[in-house]
Amino acid sequence: MTFEETDIEIRHTICAICNPHTHCGIDAHVKNGVIIKVEGTKENARSGGTLCSKGAASRQYIYNQERIRSPLMRKGKKGSGEFEQISWNKALDIIADRLNSIKQDSGPESVAFYAGFSKWMRPFLKRLSYSFGSPNYCTESSVCFTATQIAGMLNFGYFGKPQLDKAKCLLVWSNNPFYTNTASVRKLLDARERGLKIIEVGPLLTPLTNCADIHLRMRPGTSGALAMGMAHVIIGEGIYDQDFVGNWTHGFDAYQKYAAQFTPEKTEEITQVPKERIIAAARLFAQTKPAAIMSGASPTVHHTNGVQNHRAILALLGLTGNFDCEGSNYVMPPAWLHAANGMKTRQTAYEQSRPLSEMAPPISAEKYTVWNQLIGEAQAMELPYRIQNANPYPIQAVVGFGMNYRMWPGSDALKKSLQQLGFMVNVDLFMTDTCRLADLVLPACTSFERSELKVYNEDYIIWTAPVIAPLWESRSDTDIIFDLARRIAPGDDLMQQGYEANVDWILEPSGFTVAGLKPFPVGCRITNIEKPPYQKYKSTGFPTPSGKMEFASTILEEAGMDALPVYREPKYSPVSTPELASEFPLILTTGARLPMYVHSRTFRLPWTKRLHPNPTLDIHPVNAAQRGIFQGDRVTLITPRNSFEVDANLTEIVPPGTVNIYHGYTDPEINVLFEPDYLDPISGFPGFKSALCDVRKAPHSRRDEW
Repeated sequence: MTFEETDIEIRHTICAICNPHTHCGIDAHVKNGVIIKVEGTKENARSGGTLCSKGAASRQYIYNQERIRSPLMRKGKKGSGEFEQISWNKALDIIADRLNSIKQDSGPESVAFYAGFSKWMRPFLKRLSYSFGSPNYCTESSVCFTATQIAGMLNFGYFGKPQLDKAKCLLVWSNNPFYTNTASVRKLLDARERGLKIIEVGPLLTPLTNCADIHLRMRPGTSGALAMGMAHVIIGEGIYDQDFVGNWTHGFDAYQKYAAQFTPEKTEEITQVPKERIIAAARLFAQTKPAAIMSGASPTVHHTNGVQNHRAILALLGLTGNFDCEGSNYVMPPAWLHAANGMKTRQTAYEQSRPLSEMAPPISAEKYTVWNQLIGEAQAMELPYRIQNANPYPIQAVVGFGMNYRMWPGSDALKKSLQQLGFMVNVDLFMTDTCRLADLVLPACTSFERSELKVYNEDYIIWTAPVIAPLWESRSDTDIIFDLARRIAPGDDLMQQGYEANVDWILEPSGFTVAGLKPFPVGCRITNIEKPPYQKYKSTGFPTPSGKMEFASTILEEAGMDALPVYREPKYSPVSTPELASEFPLILTTGARLPMYVHSRTFRLPWTKRLHPNPTLDIHPVNAAQRGIFQGDRVTLITPRNSFEVDANLTEIVPPGTVNIYHGYTDPEINVLFEPDYLDPISGFPGFKSALCDVRKAPHSRRDEW
């Protein structure tokens, strides 16, 4: 659409700042090749014309002065930030020469390929890694989502999302959609107005808390005990689904015996949730059908007992027969990049250009055997160890796309490893601190400057077109990947054909093509799909070793681990390490988001930055008073590993005994407070949400200066 009098043209794209299943439609007002305004696309089936604060600040994102403008080669010491501009051809040739040399001398497995944020390029980078011959493709999902996926696979073999429009009860476990998935909130509130009962679980108060019928505010890290306490009530009162349990589950007798330990009184003692609320929540969930569970991507699994905690939560679905039926957690095969709507693609086949059996074991294969069995990528938490340790083979190079070393626990340890790494490339929009550790830095462009395939759960698909030309010398991630493929994976005939041909190959089962999607700039409805039936297990069984939903996991048992979702205290807690807790009496939880920020990306945008410009530590007024701390005081946050200073925010958002610091700020760097090995033994996920700490008034707090 063009306004002839003003020469303003409205061009359509998507905002790719957030997670792939939440990308909102954008109407970009373009004049003389410059975006002067952004609005939401009303026709977009996901967002319906709305934008959050991040999307509304898109112009500050696109035209940010911290954008990398050209390929850069390090000329000073690593980390010095001294680079010189080089051409694209020279940069790509240097990368290819180094990677091919490492491949010849040490094997392709000595090169790790890493996909950070955003996630849109991942299938193409994974194929590049495998076609090069390296099993060490890894992603930021090593700390996000994958552990919950593992829990679902161990219990059910697969998993599904809640059907909000048909559910009558929703158990929301540590999920704050108002901040992390705003486009879904309207559907949730509409369902509530239709009578949906909501049980919210989590230590922090959220905007959803006021909408919930019951709120269970547990001690961080005790989700598994709370879920087993609910199971105790459901089994003891005989309100579980005896037909489903009797015919479609494995290990129920052992699970029932284990649940008997978690009386309401005992569960209250562990979790600090009043027993009356535990009983009420258990009855409401079991007796209000259909019911479903909505959990966050990582809050329940960012603990040293995370996978088993999440298994205990998901077991409530099997216990009540609320799985893969109308209004419950309905299983839909994935279509493209986490979207699931019944549309068929060849994404998995595309990514797996070479079987893992033809490559060396990935870096995490020995330590995380269950991960290695279930997840088709390496666990990135192993990177710092394998850069330092050459047994059985060294990691000599890392090719990163949007890599952020600060997402690792003990992030300073990974920084040290990267400084010692032989060769590192990072592709990004902005000159981040991770880029400053690289030997070569390549400038990526935003979603406004490239084309992308986007599939939505709402039976909707779009192929975007660039609304402006790539700024400076920036390029699309996929252009970079396919140019590298021509240099380091010449034997991959499909990758030699280029981006659009590869997307066509992936889309072939769906009947869509890139050429066929281009005439629909705002996207189009997918009408030629057949939704899978409910209760698929009745005809095919569950995709688990037993063919049933497993209360006792066969895979974990064979790996020498607890088959049942056994509750264990966090590695450091008032119960597991009381002597340590006497010195560090508070529980530290971190990683929760503020609505205007996603990772560290939007901290550099003036509009979003001014909404919460400085990091603060949330502390309950009771704990603050015990320490003589007032609002805005400078305090020292201390863990057994490290400490830093931050401003105090007195709030009842956190319960007494717990302190919270929000995710994404780079100064102070929160993850230096955690030990690098503070990890879940099954998934390798960090225990970011349950560690021990103390808070002390800083020697020169602001109040002291008054």
